[in-house]
Formats: sequence, structure tokens, C-alpha cells
Amino acid sequence: MVAQLEIPNANSPLSLPYPIEGLVQVFTSSHRNFFTSVMGQALRIAGQGTPVLIVQFLKGGINQGQDHPIQLGQNLNWIRCDLPRCIDTPHLDEAENDSLQKLWLHTQQVVYEDKYSLVVLDELSLAIHFGLIPESDVLAFLAKRPPHIDIIFTGTEMPKSILDVADQITEIRRSHRP
Repeated sequence: MVAQLEIPNANSPLSLPYPIEGLVQVFTSSHRNFFTSVMGQALRIAGQGTPVLIVQFLKGGINQGQDHPIQLGQNLNWIRCDLPRCIDTPHLDEAENDSLQKLWLHTQQVVYEDKYSLVVLDELSLAIHFGLIPESDVLAFLAKRPPHIDIIFTGTEMPKSILDVADQITEIRRSHRP
């Protein structure tokens, strides 16, 4: 097995003679069981030297937040909401809502600053569905992002407006065989 030890200038922008347009991808399912395939894609891309950010909007429980990202390898940062629990309801107290809003603002900021080439927005669709983050804000974010950045949405209850702007939609279904 060969491991990549170091990539010089890993976070410097890629210089190509032609522009590359980023994609909006959606991974959705009625079940919450597909994050591992998206995570595998993110790890593979980061391992090739591309800066990747994974943001889990509804996961908590490890007191992480945007100020304490987990770094997986050289090029992959992973952040969660700074909450003592996972969000599974639209009813948040003020501190929980503040934490979620800070994470959303941080995510927008690092994308606008062009710090990552791939950004995974895990369960942002449920935050929209719960009314915690306005759908119009997410659509404005997509329109304003640097054009070469890839965005991956994951989650159930994916809004039609996000599906309408997606370049690729992957719907994961369960198949049961007797």
C-alpha cells in the first residue's frame, strides 16, 4: 500500500488554461444511510490534493463547531454544529439556533473566500425543511459561490428548488429481496 505523505502547495488554487465549472450534486434518500458513499468520495478527492470541507449541520454531541474542525489527512476538514446533541426537530432553544446559524455563516464565508474546492453540506436539506435555514438563503449562496467550487447536498426532504439547480441527482433506494 502506498500512502501520500505530503503535497506541496495543497491549498493553492489550481492553475489551468481553461475554466472549470463546479457542479451541484445531490444525494438524497428517504432513509438516512448514504453518507458513507459521499464521505468516500470526499476522502478520495482530498487524497488527490484537493481541499475539501464536510459540514454536518444537524450532527452534534462532540462539542466541535467551526472553531474545532476535525482534520482528516492533509486536505479534508470536517465540522459539526457545536451542540451537545443531534438536531431532530425544528424546535431549538436559543443557544442551539445560534450554533446552527454560526455554522451556516462560517460555511458561506469559507466558500466565498475560496478555501475549498469541494464542500459537502450534509443534511442542510433537513435544516431547510425544519425552517431553521431559509431556502432562499441557500439558493442565494449557490448563485453567489465561486463558479469552480463543487457543492454536494445530502439528506432527506430535499427541496425541489435545490433539485432544480442540481447538475446531478443521485437517489438512493432500498431494495428488499425475500
